[in-house]
Amino acid sequence: MQNRIEVFKQMLAAEPENTMVMFGLAKEYEKLGQNGDVIALLESYLARADDEGNAYGMLAKAYEHNGEREKARATYEKGIAVSVAHGHPSMAGDYQMTLDLDYAD
Repeated sequence: MQNRIEVFKQMLAAEPENTMVMFGLAKEYEKLGQNGDVIALLESYLARADDEGNAYGMLAKAYEHNGEREKARATYEKGIAVSVAHGHPSMAGDYQMTLDLDYAD
């Protein structure tokens, strides 16, 4: 796993604006539970990429794991809007279900 992370880091160093590499590295950090790194990378990624919704779910989960419920809620809400706009209603439905079940306070 660490080898993959090093490869992604090298690729990102060579092409700092490469959003595909950012997303790939974030996935590797997610597998290791490195939520701070996931958050930093996905925030940067989302500032640059036209994501179709998947990154919002990853980012929201990382916020959840860090105890940042309001940021997680807002991220799920944004993910719903983006998913619908890109024609992914099932992803939007999954995010809405998470909000309804886990954030109904």
